[in-house]
Amino acid sequence: MSLTFVIVSVLALASGANAVISGNYNCTTYNGTAFVYTPAAVACSNVISDASCQVLYAAPNTLYPASGNDAERAYACYTTATATPAATVNDMVTAAISTCPKTCGFCCQTSAYSCSNVAYPRLDCNTITAAQCASSVWRTIIATDCPAACGFCNDGGCVDAVVGCANDISICNTVGMETFVATYCQRTCGKCASSTTAASSASSSTCTSYTADSSTACTSWAANGFCTNTFYTAAVRKSYCATTCKLC
Repeated sequence: MSLTFVIVSVLALASGANAVISGNYNCTTYNGTAFVYTPAAVACSNVISDASCQVLYAAPNTLYPASGNDAERAYACYTTATATPAATVNDMVTAAISTCPKTCGFCCQTSAYSCSNVAYPRLDCNTITAAQCASSVWRTIIATDCPAACGFCNDGGCVDAVVGCANDISICNTVGMETFVATYCQRTCGKCASSTTAASSASSSTCTSYTADSSTACTSWAANGFCTNTFYTAAVRKSYCATTCKLC
């Protein structure tokens, strides 16, 4: 039994609360009274139907994981045992993540959430809400700075600012909507600034050398669009990542 599991178990008992989560603490947080699921625990869709997942992973108390609750996961989500306390079996967790991550409360373990946020984000990645993940004001910033907070890890730093763009892709070619599309539907309509654009610009540069990066996070930032995101001024990009972004 790992030291982490022992500490977590002791904390749960010491709280004096009747917390139900007792076997696996992935995608949970301690709220001062009990361990509860984070929003990211259930912020994805099951790979197979929800009905099938509920058959495969029958909740022990008929209540499934949800943001903020402490419902115990179905034992089959993480162990071969039929009661807690039980040791986590990695193969069972892997199977649950690949088929029914939402039903099992494992969304935060999927590839969409399994990346690093930037070192110096423009907002606190730990306090981002589901509403912000869907907000046209915040989505593009979150995709660049805090992709793991909203499941944007596979999007390369580029998301639609408006959630519904993909519902009608004809908007991409609608006359009179060019400005809207370029601002709010970049991913759906292929308007994202790409790394190849930055590369071609750099290749035509007359620079023969670049100022050293001042941040060790430039590789990660560049992967999330830092070098091409117009939110940052050229001066800011150069001050942090001149070499990585190939800025004279």
